[in-house]
Amino acid sequence: MTPGIVKIGQTVRRPKSAFTRTLLLHFAQAGFDGVPQHLGRDELDRDILEFLPGDVPAKWRALTDDQVAAAGSLLRRFHEASQALAERLGGGPVICHNDAGPNNTVFRHGRPVAFIDFDFASAGDPLEDVAYMAWSWCISSKPTRGYVASQAHQVRVLADAYRLSAAQRARLMDAVHERLVRNEHFWTARASTGPPVISGPPPTEVLAWTSAEKAFVARFQTVFAAALA
Repeated sequence: MTPGIVKIGQTVRRPKSAFTRTLLLHFAQAGFDGVPQHLGRDELDRDILEFLPGDVPAKWRALTDDQVAAAGSLLRRFHEASQALAERLGGGPVICHNDAGPNNTVFRHGRPVAFIDFDFASAGDPLEDVAYMAWSWCISSKPTRGYVASQAHQVRVLADAYRLSAAQRARLMDAVHERLVRNEHFWTARASTGPPVISGPPPTEVLAWTSAEKAFVARFQTVFAAALA
């Protein structure tokens, strides 16, 4: 959704963001390699980011248990590495990516290894990110994505890999619902007053899909909750 992003050699140039620069420099100092490095600013005052080779799924799709587990572990490391910065900034115990779907994840040899795209990153509750990941990696109302029992199993795989506490597991599906509601609010505003989407489906289509996803989660709430218990 951000215009003006180009690849030059082994770098990505994009409109500058003070927060993204601060975040990526912090991760580099913390020794976390699951994000691109910030390499400075160019002559056009754009951020220069390291280009991470690998594959990024064009669309959300069914993923394996091993991929979901690796994503949960990667998110845990992301949050742990961000704690000192979040403490300085206030607003939550970690920095949340807030858009950590497969479409913002670099895969190598079929394994998720790094996150990209930090336009929505902010301090917050780690459960917000885990909830978004549960939806975007494990849950789908589309029949082609498999039985709900298999999806619930993968939510459990994610919770185990992230090492959610019992209290967090009890809240996870409510957090998934809250993230879907937030998605509806975002795309409703985008449809009425926001700038046009550069690529991907129009806001009306995304809203219809989100509504179907929210209804699916509500319908099978007990199945997901039982898998997490």
